[in-house]
Amino acid sequence: MLRVILTALTVTRAGDGLPIKSPTEVGMSSSRLSAIERVIERGIKAGGYPGASVVVGRKGAAVFEKGFGKLSWSESSTAVDAQRTIYDVASLTKVVGTTTAIMILFDEKKIGLDDPVVNYIPTFGGGDKDKVTIRQLLTHTSGLPAGRDIWRIAQNIYSDLGADVLGLIVEVVAGEPLDKFLTRRVFEPLGMNETMFRPADSLRSRIAPTEVTPPRGYPLRGEVHDENAYALGGVAGHAGLFSTAADLSVFAQMMLNGGEYNGVQIISKPTVELFTSRAFGHRALGWDTAEGDYGSGRFLGPTAYGHTGFTGTSMWIDPEREMFVILLTNRVHAARALRPAKVISDVRADLSDAAVLSVLDGPKLASGSRRFRADREVGWNPPPPRASRRRHGSSRHHTIASATSRSRASSAHKSSSAKKATARKSTKKRR
Repeated sequence: MLRVILTALTVTRAGDGLPIKSPTEVGMSSSRLSAIERVIERGIKAGGYPGASVVVGRKGAAVFEKGFGKLSWSESSTAVDAQRTIYDVASLTKVVGTTTAIMILFDEKKIGLDDPVVNYIPTFGGGDKDKVTIRQLLTHTSGLPAGRDIWRIAQNIYSDLGADVLGLIVEVVAGEPLDKFLTRRVFEPLGMNETMFRPADSLRSRIAPTEVTPPRGYPLRGEVHDENAYALGGVAGHAGLFSTAADLSVFAQMMLNGGEYNGVQIISKPTVELFTSRAFGHRALGWDTAEGDYGSGRFLGPTAYGHTGFTGTSMWIDPEREMFVILLTNRVHAARALRPAKVISDVRADLSDAAVLSVLDGPKLASGSRRFRADREVGWNPPPPRASRRRHGSSRHHTIASATSRSRASSAHKSSSAKKATARKSTKKRR
């Protein structure tokens, strides 16, 4: 049920998301926010994903929190609940998990951004890798491969992907596994009780399924979708985290608060500002920034930052407007749209735009029912080639074939005529 409530609730409930406030209490328009429902539902109707979970928050409260559709395409599937439905958040693991852990260790002066990785992982060194720093891993400028199918090689090889190396650094410095460190230092203190790696089987009914026919040979539900993360035991720096939209709203608010939430300081404010500011191109440290691409939309502020996930997830945080936008889907679950990647890209961007346009003193958009990408659905389900084109192609093929046949017949006729002429000449000579 939509948690856009017309009365303010100011009591924070651990593990139950943010307190609720009406849009007008935080300077937003409830009528403009309603555009979110149209955008998300059009994505479902087009076959981009079976369900979605959305939270929009501003000034310390959730103003829009709703589940859409179902966990799967099955008619008997459970309806999505923004507080209870758990999604594989894919690459949001990099920022909610790994980058946050690095920020904590940086705060504690246990690591330095310009420290060579080899200082912490001696086996990482060799050649130019001796010069690779933690900062370069965070900004994707280390020169390491963007990806490698580690799961195809062996079970005892650790991926050299940047985020995974950062995760290993956390484990070396903290002296405990990445998942345990994050649970102890981040998730439990924030009351994010629905956020975890390797969910228990007892939670399976609340977890949105992902791949139906993965390389593993069986449908995935409650197991990390990413094959590399699975090969690494389900806990990796780049993927493996599961969470709810309500839990992630608490995390987003903590970041907006400068690293603090409900009296608990997770990260220092200067460190939050450092890691979320642009460091190389559009990249911040671990985080990405909003440049109108990657589903961030057109209207987020110049200091906005966030990230997306391959399974159909995204989180964008706008400090200038004191707001955030969270979207969780399982668009990798047997999508019915012809181009599900285009669907989720447009829906992400529309969601951000709709949220920002709902701010009463924010930007304005010309009126009209086709103002959002989802209203146009360009490229979502492109039609097959028109029948007239097929007929034209067939006719052309027929014409070419006919011409070839005529040419061959003409050649044969000419050859036959030449032979007859030669025969007549020969007869005359004999006579």
